Amino acid sequence: MPASFTDRLRGIHVATIVPMRADQSVDEVALAAHIETVLSVDGVRGLLLNGHAGENFLLSSEERRRVVEIARGVSATALIVSGVNCESSLDAAREAASFEAAGADGLLVFPTNSWALGVDPESVLLHHRMIRDASTLPMMLYGAPVGAGHWPYPADLLSRLAAEPRVVAIKEGSWEVAHYEANLRMLRGQRPDFCVLGSGDEHLLTCYIIGSHGSQVSLAAVIPELIVALWDAAQRGDWEEARRLHERIYPLSVAIYRDGPAGRAAARLKTCLKLLGRLRSDAVRAPQLPCTADEITRLTRALEHALA
Repeated sequence: MPASFTDRLRGIHVATIVPMRADQSVDEVALAAHIETVLSVDGVRGLLLNGHAGENFLLSSEERRRVVEIARGVSATALIVSGVNCESSLDAAREAASFEAAGADGLLVFPTNSWALGVDPESVLLHHRMIRDASTLPMMLYGAPVGAGHWPYPADLLSRLAAEPRVVAIKEGSWEVAHYEANLRMLRGQRPDFCVLGSGDEHLLTCYIIGSHGSQVSLAAVIPELIVALWDAAQRGDWEEARRLHERIYPLSVAIYRDGPAGRAAARLKTCLKLLGRLRSDAVRAPQLPCTADEITRLTRALEHALA
């Protein structure tokens, strides 16, 4: 019997970047090479496309569809989840259908940017229903960082979203371990088969100790072998090895995700790949800015520490 979508979600899935040329156009050849490289790593189970690391909020609908098509062209068998990130529910529904036609296996529904200021819960439910009705694919929720305004779903709304049978998992990126554990316990109590993926790149070890079905993380786009090794050590219960790997990974996660200014992860991930010789151009799409000299210095040191 073929493995189910949730079975295939277990383990490490790479949240990919989207290489661009100096003119900010998508470099499709480099994108295919990036996807092929991360999928070649033993233990990588699949991909998250069109996430925040993939600059989904800056790509056009046509570009996001091409990202899925290119990934499916690279691999006929890898599990592919595509993010759906649209302000309009009509656009989100169209994209869900488009991604399914392009070869996606599942959808990760992002909260719209406008919800950070506050939203009626019924509007959130309507948005997810319209996406559900536009495709046949399993759906995942996005658990936003606790510091991101009204983006994170309160427990009662999260419970209502998880009651939909087509919603089978959450990318739990609340970026705060107490909130992560509270959501994990609530969702598994409501639906024991519900998949909670610990996806806070800075505290993967803590999530794995508490419990996690797997992770969709952009840090795996840069150091996939180390992220897979951390997951494998945790699955074996080898916490001494897991802590050793965490010590190697942690400074890089801070340099990419925590160091100010905020919102710089996509640019920093690309710069890391360029420093490693895996990307020719680390261009990002405006209004994002390229890495500064200070950022490059910090990323270089953190990479050297991780790979020593």
